This record gives sequence, C-alpha cells and structure tokens, in this order.
Amino acid sequence: MYTVVINGKPEGPYSLEKLRELGIKPDTFIKMPLMDDYKEAHEIPELRALFGFREQQTMPQYFASFDQRLMASAIDFFLISVLYVFLMLLIRIVSNHITFFLIGLLLAILVPIIKMIYGSFAEASIKQGTIGKQLMDIKVTDSEGRRLSFANSLGRNLAKVFSVLPLFFGYLYCFLNKKQQCFHDVIAGTLVTKQRLI
Repeated sequence: MYTVVINGKPEGPYSLEKLRELGIKPDTFIKMPLMDDYKEAHEIPELRALFGFREQQTMPQYFASFDQRLMASAIDFFLISVLYVFLMLLIRIVSNHITFFLIGLLLAILVPIIKMIYGSFAEASIKQGTIGKQLMDIKVTDSEGRRLSFANSLGRNLAKVFSVLPLFFGYLYCFLNKKQQCFHDVIAGTLVTKQRLI
C-alpha cells in the first residue's frame, strides 16, 4: 500500500492499481509502510518498472530554498567586499588621491563581472558551488542532478541579468516554481539543491 502526496497533503493508502488511476509522475512523493520518509516515485524500483520512469540523479536531494540561496549570495558578497576593501587599502598606501579614486571606481565596476566569472568557475567545479553555497551545503546541478559544464555554468550566470530585471522578479519567480528555480535556472536548465536531512 502506498501513501501519496497530492496537492501538498498525504492521501491513501492506495494499491498499485489505484496508483495507475491517479496518474502519478516521476517526482510525485510516495511512501510505503516500511519507509522512513517519502521518496519520489522514480526512486522506487517497482514504480519505475510499473510506470516506465527513469531514475533521476537528483534523488538524494531536495531543492534549496530562497533564504538558503540568499544567505549563500550574501556570504559571497561579503567575502568579495572584504577583498575589495583590502585591495583599496593597499592601493591607498602606494598611490595619490586621483589614482586611488580612479582605480577604486574601476574595481567597483568590475566587481559584478568578477563575481560572475568566479561563480561560473565555482559552480562548474567539483564542489558545484561558491564558498557561500558550500557553507550553506547547497550546490548547482543540471536538470538531472549532474555537474555543470563551464559553458552551462557561464550561461546560467549571464542569464542572471534576466532575474534582476525588472525589479528582481526573476529571483522571486522561485516562489512560483515547485523546484524553486529562479528565472536564470529555468533559462539554463539548472537546479540548486540541498542534501536531504535524513
């Protein structure tokens, strides 16, 4: 017998025949009597055989929430800001006022570009995330939970301009998406996941 999460609420138990009628999908959460926690349908071998689902690589993970992603971004911004201030102090020691001002302005303009390049390399690395994401125990994957190529990671970071404009709607879009994808994730076909807690 199977308990099925429908519209956010557990319902059942249902037999296998009833599951056929419900038209479950690979990402439908289901629990059997001896299971400690719900699993997605594609994780359960007999349901894969019954419905022809393909096992996905995202199975040991959940999707990272907006607040986790925001905290990771804040950590990264803080670290980059500390580096910026440190460089400016060094420049101030060895330069005059005009040079200090011009270099400071140039670096301020370059910060978003540096952050984008850093994010692209970090998210395509074996760690699959920036320092902020690593500290929050979240990572960036493709739609099936695999590591990103650098081209895919760069495309995701470039697409963030569409999440920022207009009025950061693309970031708020994650509240309307069951996989909690921001608009740039939808464009790039990526997910931000966290490890399951059990």
